[in-house]
Amino acid sequence: MPPKPLSFVLPRLALIGAVLAAVAGLFAWAGGWLTPARVSGGSVANAIEANTGKIFPGTRRAHAKGLCVSGSFASNGAGSTLSSAPLFATGTYPVTGRFSLAGPNPGAPDGRNVFHALGLRFTLPGGVEWRMALDHTSTFIVSNPTDFQALMVASTPVPGTGKPDPARMAAFLAAHPETARFMAMMKANPLPSSFSNGTYYSIDAFRFTSAAGATQAVRWQFEPEDTFAALDKSKLDQMPNDALFDEYLARTRKGPVRWHLMIVPANPGDRTDNGTIAWDASHRKIDVGTLTLDSALPETQGKCRDLVFDPLILPPGVAASDDPLLAGRSAVYSASFRRRAKEGPRADPLSIHEGAAQ
Repeated sequence: MPPKPLSFVLPRLALIGAVLAAVAGLFAWAGGWLTPARVSGGSVANAIEANTGKIFPGTRRAHAKGLCVSGSFASNGAGSTLSSAPLFATGTYPVTGRFSLAGPNPGAPDGRNVFHALGLRFTLPGGVEWRMALDHTSTFIVSNPTDFQALMVASTPVPGTGKPDPARMAAFLAAHPETARFMAMMKANPLPSSFSNGTYYSIDAFRFTSAAGATQAVRWQFEPEDTFAALDKSKLDQMPNDALFDEYLARTRKGPVRWHLMIVPANPGDRTDNGTIAWDASHRKIDVGTLTLDSALPETQGKCRDLVFDPLILPPGVAASDDPLLAGRSAVYSASFRRRAKEGPRADPLSIHEGAAQ
């Protein structure tokens, strides 16, 4: 076969080069290399590191203290009317997950008034996955990545006091009443006494598409079968360092822990682009199946240490909404993973739990 003329080859080489440049550009944007002043996954991770004043090599930049869990999800088929996602077809599917507490220190005490979080990875037929990043609060502290980075800067402790500059923080809260509202809610509302009895929320809205092509904006939440009980906030500083993790390991030894996945369709007029705004109690909820977690292990033994619970890893039938937090969380999680992967694995500070639960 005679060689192709340059007029045939060059345009194709140019196309390949353009594709590679675009891919490289996406990685550069996520790392914050192109425009340092621009908010990106890398710049937000930088702000988190500067805020905490210390890096714990090999760990997540946020929610560093965690515990691996696994189990299954039993779908009852009710979700298939809303979405063609394979998770909603009647059946049982493997799940890997991670409970965690907010903060960058993997050895921090559990007696803190912070987020309880749950990351989940559903393994579905045909190599499909669905990953979720859930918190025990139904809303988030800011509405977009730019404001989160600004919050990290405003709340960075200053030398001498070890606390944020009062004037800078007051100015931020005055400009962001949603953040002030969230902080007041965290102060006033009870904290779950166990990872097993909290409700975990998607916070962000997503879009479901049914097999018939109908699209519906939704949020979702996992509601526990265990009865809710609250921590005594007046005694948080008296809790043992790993109290919540010890309690969950002990709870797992008594039997499986279960939650019901409740899909919450949007009502007309609901905001889908702002995770700081709660949807009111008038919404219907559809029970689409049961999450059962029956194993818990330290991260040194479990399968969650290197998992990124990216909320944009979605199956067919589920898509992101217009909420900017979704892309922001995805970019920051990616930046955090790249950094800790370079630093190498860190031994789990919860060493007393080694072999404690199977």
